Amino acid sequence: MPYWHIMLVEKCDYFQRMDTVSNRLLFVSMSDTAGGAENILRMVAEVTNSPLIFLKHVFDSRLFIPKKQEVKHLTQGTLLIGFLKLVKELYPYRKDYTIISTHPYLNSYLGLLKRVGYLKSNLIVRECTSVFTRYTGLKKLSYQIAYKLGYPAVNLIVCQTGIMRNQLLAQNKFIPDDKAVIIENPIDLNHILRNAEAPIDESLRDSEFICSAGRLIPEKGFSILIRAFEKIARQHENLKLLILGEGKERKNLHTLIKDTALQERVVLMGHVDNPIPYYKKAKLCVVSSIKEGFPNVLLEMMAVNDSVVSTLCAGGIERIPSIFKVEPNNINSLTSAIGFAIAAYPNQKDNGKQDYLKDRSPEQFINSILEEVHRVNSL
Repeated sequence: MPYWHIMLVEKCDYFQRMDTVSNRLLFVSMSDTAGGAENILRMVAEVTNSPLIFLKHVFDSRLFIPKKQEVKHLTQGTLLIGFLKLVKELYPYRKDYTIISTHPYLNSYLGLLKRVGYLKSNLIVRECTSVFTRYTGLKKLSYQIAYKLGYPAVNLIVCQTGIMRNQLLAQNKFIPDDKAVIIENPIDLNHILRNAEAPIDESLRDSEFICSAGRLIPEKGFSILIRAFEKIARQHENLKLLILGEGKERKNLHTLIKDTALQERVVLMGHVDNPIPYYKKAKLCVVSSIKEGFPNVLLEMMAVNDSVVSTLCAGGIERIPSIFKVEPNNINSLTSAIGFAIAAYPNQKDNGKQDYLKDRSPEQFINSILEEVHRVNSL
């Protein structure tokens, strides 16, 4: 049976199991920024046919939202206005619902509403990153205060990896161990495989290239990737490096590209609405991040390309089959892995990749969450 057929059958079985439960879910997110956390909530809200509330609409948001999906934006102004309007917006969902949110400030705000008795529904919060190791100073202090104010009232805390869970519990001794669980990020394979069939830019159709993607920020390690590619480029004269994404590091990366004389070889593509065809067409896909909660782009790359290199930038990557793994923030290690992967192309084998990705379906993700919250509430 074709793999896509298996996925459709499993999706039908899932909806039969969900029956009326999906009508009692509400998803809440800070904004419709096209980030990993926002896309996960949007994806799961879609498969469960549940409402999704964004506190703020970002003017240039690139987040894909199907026209049929039930989405509401509370403001186009500041997030503070969104937080204030959220109280009234939550009134129909105060009881007998399961509310799912992501981002510590929003999670804590909802937890505080639950502590004062306004919310009586189940509250499930998802950790989007390890804030206590990522931030310092006043920023870290603000998170510490937020967690203490709101997290005591949440029913379940969903962590992406074991490392993230351990850091959360170490920094917040008041959180019971059994309320923090590990549920790995979902991936919508059906959506990705459909998007993979779209064309790429005409000027690149006949090019050989390595592809990477993400916001242009220091944590993504693109400067390290460019340095590694500088060495690879000498051995592969026709090979290019495409970096998909936009961000505050563009100017610095452009300067680095100029300093390494790679202007004709490294292309900063900017934001690309549908990056999946580029992952599929690439000779090799690379995740070069230094530290992540978990890089969802890695799963998307694996879905359409058998040649993927990733740094060990997050917990759980070491267990992923069929990818080349290297330590983060190391130019020489990344160079060696890229060179080895190119030499092995196109002889990579699946080796369990499809089974690994199938277990990360959005249906499985929400089902695992509901099972866990039922377990915790039964204690």
